[in-house]
Amino acid sequence: MTMHTRSLGTTGPQVSALGLGCMGMTALYGDADPSESIATVHAALEAGVTLLDTGDFYGMGSNELLIGEALRTAPPARREQALVSVKFGALRDPAGNWTGYDGRPAAVKNFAAYSLQRLGVDHIDVYRLARLDPAVPIEETVGAVAELVEQGYVRHIGLSEVGADTIRRAAATAPITDLQIEYSLISRGIERAVLPTTRELGIAITAYGVLSRGLISGHFSADRQLPATDFRAHAPRFQGENLRHNLGLVEELRKIAEHKGVSVAQIAIAWVLAQGRDIVPLVGARTRERLAESLGALDVTLDAADLAAIERAVPPTAAAGDRYPAAQMAHLEP
Repeated sequence: MTMHTRSLGTTGPQVSALGLGCMGMTALYGDADPSESIATVHAALEAGVTLLDTGDFYGMGSNELLIGEALRTAPPARREQALVSVKFGALRDPAGNWTGYDGRPAAVKNFAAYSLQRLGVDHIDVYRLARLDPAVPIEETVGAVAELVEQGYVRHIGLSEVGADTIRRAAATAPITDLQIEYSLISRGIERAVLPTTRELGIAITAYGVLSRGLISGHFSADRQLPATDFRAHAPRFQGENLRHNLGLVEELRKIAEHKGVSVAQIAIAWVLAQGRDIVPLVGARTRERLAESLGALDVTLDAADLAAIERAVPPTAAAGDRYPAAQMAHLEP
């Protein structure tokens, strides 16, 4: 495995070609082992991964605390290479229910203050609103983050799950490094309008869900029982006939992976990597074993014949079911 770097847009830093998405280490995928999670962060840093992604609402702040602990206990040279990307603004109640998003300037600065404390850092490398707040113009939210940049508390401004018009308005307000959005073989909606817009404006994509939450990892089975605390137990793509259809796509992908001598997960990640140097996949590994498999995708080369075969096996609109339940889909811009 050779770690390469990619730029977060024309105004952002150089980061590892793969980033580590840390959400599952404390939230939404059932129980996790904190010790193994910290060991996984350390292994990622040792392998040359520099981009760590979290959200202040993951595990009600516990994800940031975990990353803070991982950074504090990492070797100094590895700690210094880490760049932390934080999403903010999602509101939850004591029962864990999602209650909306808050992009007001005062709230932005409040969220940042708590994140800095939990992470144990003096600045956040990339800061982004998790979903658009329909009550607050994006110019006001981005303007508040820009003030944090001026004050030294934030290095770069990112966006998350917004459409082309919002991207343009945000970029007209302040320099935007990247848009974090779901992108995988079975989630290709950004190709219509979002990706052309980010490329026109020099904004990178940090792609999450590159394995569709494990669905196209090659490790998920139709008979797997998910606890109620696992997000996937309620996700349309993991339900009934949708799941059976989607796992059928995985089996077609497995044939191509086996022909190349790699795993399904590796070929799925390699496909995202091959879509452009302006795209940085975030792999949601929770264990060192899964991290090692994901990193192996960096040494997978896909030629034109491989890419054509993958397109035939998994056409752009082949997936069955939405990527979120209806209530969450309503928070996404087209």
